[in-house]
Order: sequence, then C-alpha cells, then structure tokens
Amino acid sequence: MDLYKLTAHQLKELYHSKKISSAETVDSIMSRIDSVEKNVKAFVLVNRNAKDQAKTLDGNGRLAGIPVLVKDNICVKDEETTCASKILEGFKPPYDATVVLKLKKEGALLLGKSNMDEFAFGSSCETSCYGPTKNPWNLDTIPGGSSGGSAAAVAADETILAIGSDTGGSIRQPAALCGVVGMKPTYGRVSRYGLIAFASSLDQIGPITKDVHDAALLMNVIAGYDPYDSTSADLPVPDYTKSLVKNVKGLKIGIPKEYFIDGMDKEVEKYVWDAIKLLKSLGAEYEEVSLPHTDYAVSCYYIIGPSEASSNLARFDGVQYGRRSKGANSIIEMYINTRSEGFGDEAKRRIVLGTYALSSGYYEAYYLRAMKVRTKIKEDFDKVFKKYDCIITPTSPSAAFKIGEKSDDPLAMYLSDIFTISANLSGMPAISVPCGFTKSGLPIGLQILGKPFDEELLFRVAYTYEQRTDWHNWKPKL
Repeated sequence: MDLYKLTAHQLKELYHSKKISSAETVDSIMSRIDSVEKNVKAFVLVNRNAKDQAKTLDGNGRLAGIPVLVKDNICVKDEETTCASKILEGFKPPYDATVVLKLKKEGALLLGKSNMDEFAFGSSCETSCYGPTKNPWNLDTIPGGSSGGSAAAVAADETILAIGSDTGGSIRQPAALCGVVGMKPTYGRVSRYGLIAFASSLDQIGPITKDVHDAALLMNVIAGYDPYDSTSADLPVPDYTKSLVKNVKGLKIGIPKEYFIDGMDKEVEKYVWDAIKLLKSLGAEYEEVSLPHTDYAVSCYYIIGPSEASSNLARFDGVQYGRRSKGANSIIEMYINTRSEGFGDEAKRRIVLGTYALSSGYYEAYYLRAMKVRTKIKEDFDKVFKKYDCIITPTSPSAAFKIGEKSDDPLAMYLSDIFTISANLSGMPAISVPCGFTKSGLPIGLQILGKPFDEELLFRVAYTYEQRTDWHNWKPKL
C-alpha cells in the first residue's frame, strides 16, 4: 500500500485499527519526496527527523502521526523561516506560531517548510528566492501562489496535509490550479500570531488538503480564539466534521454576473456551470445576483495590500534579525544595502507602491479612498447574503499558465486573483474544490463563498459536491 496516497482521515482509521504505524507513513512520504521533489520543488526545508518524532507519539492527538507541511511565512521554533526571501536567510524564530503550537499539541508531524512567492507577493510561486515551484500536473506550468509550494506538495502526494496563508487568494487559487481543496477561513477565525505579515487586515491562515473531509479535520485543530492575536474572534468553534453531510436541499445560491466575464477561459466557465447545475439537481436553487463594486476590487486590493506591506516590511532592516549587508560605512548605507540586496523585484515593487499610496498628499486620494471602496464591496456581499446562503464562482479565470508567461507583466499577474480578492477585502470565508480538467489535463477550481463564520455551510456544500463527483481522486502522473 502506498501510504503517501492516502488522506488524513484514512490514515487515522488505519492507525486506530493498528494496521499501520505513523513511522511507516513517514517512510512512505519521505520515499515519495525523494522520488518527485527534484521535479516539483515544493519544499524549501525537509524535516528528516520526522520519523524519529513519529516513534515518540502517544497517538492521542486529533492529528497524531499525520504529516503536515507548513508554509515558509509561518514561524516554527528554531527552524529557518525565510518567507522565501534573501533578507530573512538564517532567521530561526524563537517561538512557534499559534497554529504550529496547535498542530504539535495534536500530534501532527511537521514535514518542513513549503516554497512560496517572496513574502507572499505573487500568484504563481515564481518570486521565491529558491526558484519556482512547478505544477505537478504539468511541470512547465505554475502551481499558483503564493501558497504554491503547499498546494503542489499536496497534489504530488509529498505530504498529507498542508498549511497556507491567504491575503488575496493565495490558498484558493493554487488549490484550484493544483486540483486540491483550499479554504480561506473568516478573518479572525484562525490566529495570525506567528504569521509573518504581508497585509495585516487581509491575511488569514488556512488548510490545503486532498479532500473536504481533511480540510474539516485540519480546521478543527487550527481554528479558535487566541489572546496573542488582537484580531482573533472570541467565538466557539464547531466540529466541522459534523458538517460533512450530503444535503443541499433548499439551499439558495447566488451566481454573481460580474464573475462570468469576457476573457474567462471557456472550459473554466463550462465546468463551473456544470457544478452549479449538479447542485441544482440535488435540490439547491440558484439565481443570478449582482455585486456591482466587483470591478474595483483588484484596484482596491493593490492599494491596500502594498500599503500595509510597506509598513510591515519596514522592520526588515538588517539590525535585529535576518540578512545584514557587510562593508557599509554608515547605518543608513547599511539599511539601503541590506534592503536592496535582500528584497526581490516584486517585494520592492510593492514596497514602492505602498509607500507612495501612504505618502503625504496621496493618503486621502489612494489609501483612504480604497478603504471606502472596500466598505462598498463588503456591503454588496452583505446585501446578497440577506437572501442567499452562499455564492458560487470560478476560483480562477483560467487554468495554470506557463512558467514565465506573465513574469514581465505585473498587471496581468495581478488579475490572476480577480475572483478571490473580494473575500479577503470583506473578511468572509471561501473554499475552492476541484470541479473539472481542461482538455490539456489541467485542474479547474470551484469557489464557494459564505457568510462570516459560516464555514460549516461551506463544508456542507463542498462535501456534497465532492461526493457526487470524482475530480478529487484524480492524480498527476509524475
């Protein structure tokens, strides 16, 4: 039996019945990594001590013996955490992120760190200082970003579970392009403590998994209030696995006309509509709705995101941690040289954009106006959710594109997140599940958006759809 192919819930059953051990699972995973990682390049760090850790487990945790891969912008104590940037090379956090503490408490085996776009700036996993990750379905294409390493590793069976972060679609878009499940929880549902910030009002940590059941299992562990995160919601966390029922009868679905646009890939449109019609055949109802401020979402995001990033990245100056340029004659020269050498092109681009938007005389014209538009976008969703239970859209306007295809065109790259950005601006939860494949064999994702803190409904809809289709069982041939 190839244990690396199994899901977390399947492994848990085998552990419970004493048919296999977690050490055997780690052996299987490590063999898989050794076999395919040279092509996929999803990892920046592999924890070769995972098997030794497996032997010491008591088996009582909810994820006991389950391998989990963590994105490289989430702090793991004494383990190099670089955000895939030269400026943080050698940085080993003296503490664990809250989600990492929760994983450890529940017996998860941390496999290492996954590749990502530098500081989560990107939609293709090409801006990493370690080089690009490749899509397991076609090694000439991108896996999506910024959590491309996490999504690619799950798709390639190099891990059982993975953790990513989502600022404008960075969990859902790579999940869609790699044919796996990715959820962005409601803002505040999962602690951000220990997540190296990109845009603090948009960032959220979430699961990337092989199926919906595994996503619910992982959410059960990482969700919940954290006093170390001032934006954490002090609300009870339900058992998300109880939402895994095949029932959408009477469900009211909104289909926003602004998300079915000219230029969207026809194969994507076809499979998304096939999914909507399948849900209707199972008892759901759908109607066209309007989210009139959708056209402003990308512009709004690319003012707010870089503005917050320019503030957050000001701390990386070579003084306290990470890279420090040598040979400078003054502290100012050291600052300049360190940041010039340490940050990549996309990081510099976003710092400049954000600093400009926040500068004297432009704050009101750009950042303040973008915040007002953000409120309008949220109001659009609030209005729709008064009548509808959820909203369904494509996750991405196209399947994965070729590596390097959009590297020299930042605006084209930014439009890759056109369908995912609004969920971050409004703070709502959203999940992406596989819903088809293009003729060339690339995955297509279906996005389901819900009311704040109603992840339970998203799991129910996603699980109902998943159990009526076979897309999640498809595997790339590596």
